[in-house]
Amino acid sequence: MTLSTRQLALATLDRQLLLERARLDVAEAVRRICAVQAQSPASPYLALWNRVQDFTPEDLDAAFTRRRIVKATLMRITLHAVHAEDYAPFHAAMTRSLRASRLYDRRFTATGLAAEDVDAVLPDIAVLLQQPHTGAELETELTDRFGEHARRVWWALRTFAPVQHVPAGGPWSYTLPNVYRASPTARGGAVTEDAGVQFLLLSYLRAFGPASAQDFARFTLLTSPIVKSALAGLGDRVVRVPGPGRAALYDLPGAPVPDEDVPVPPRLLAMWDSTLLAHVGGGRLVPQEYRSLIVRRNGDVLPCVLVDGQVAGVWRAVEGGLEVTSFHQLGKAAWRGLADEAASLLTMLAAREPEVYRRYRHWWDKGLPGAETVLLKG
Repeated sequence: MTLSTRQLALATLDRQLLLERARLDVAEAVRRICAVQAQSPASPYLALWNRVQDFTPEDLDAAFTRRRIVKATLMRITLHAVHAEDYAPFHAAMTRSLRASRLYDRRFTATGLAAEDVDAVLPDIAVLLQQPHTGAELETELTDRFGEHARRVWWALRTFAPVQHVPAGGPWSYTLPNVYRASPTARGGAVTEDAGVQFLLLSYLRAFGPASAQDFARFTLLTSPIVKSALAGLGDRVVRVPGPGRAALYDLPGAPVPDEDVPVPPRLLAMWDSTLLAHVGGGRLVPQEYRSLIVRRNGDVLPCVLVDGQVAGVWRAVEGGLEVTSFHQLGKAAWRGLADEAASLLTMLAAREPEVYRRYRHWWDKGLPGAETVLLKG
């Protein structure tokens, strides 16, 4: 049976725990959905609130503090929160791409330093970061060796070296200035790049499949040859499935795909929610005509409203409630569902950061075309 476009969207929602909140430990929930975009400290909390039944922010605080979930630069050269046991293979998969993003960047090459110069300091950094250090402290440590270029060297290292962010309090565990520590040694020894990419690809399909090789490349920014090699290396651990487009789709053997008539509850997604970044083009949940409204020119992905499994608008926290702007007229049932979601979200935000994502209000100030704007109160 050929899967429909609707079924692919439902498969993503189902695997991302967005069809029904799951009774899961937060660390296992993060593992189930592969990784949580953590560019904004609040986003992992909002992502898990959408997905975990009876979620409390304190559970995620504790998981970060106990290093059951770790935060580091990984896919798309972006901060992600991942299960601690998944970090080593994910990092092994991404190291080459992360290195290239910095060591071939003119901001580094302009220093006149070579990649070997940076590699030579990695053992010293690993020793230093057995104890947490701020970025400023590490730049000072590097000054003796690199002088005026210490800042650029640490800029490169903090991206591709095996380092993680340290929780430092605040409403969402991570506050400025950033604090870093070395990643613990992986159990069973170092993970090879090939093994890491294969592990990451399986995790991705479990969380976002069925998907194409191009989709996985979009999610990670890994090159086509690396992705094709991983698919070949996995053999019968992945299967081809028929889909609506021309691109070949891959999935895990026996992985379920919902029927087209499965009901889809409304959701209030976090900024940069991974579901909106996991596939090529507008993805499965974003109507093409709305993509430029939610993905801004600098890459900001606004907090989105899902109705019947599709992006239907954006939301922002304001004084007095949650302001929802829909891009088309919504029915009464949709607004009732969104009001229930908003009441729950506002309760969580009240104790943490009532006007979350405040720094991104300029996108609204510049104007967002919408059919309706409604203030939902707790």
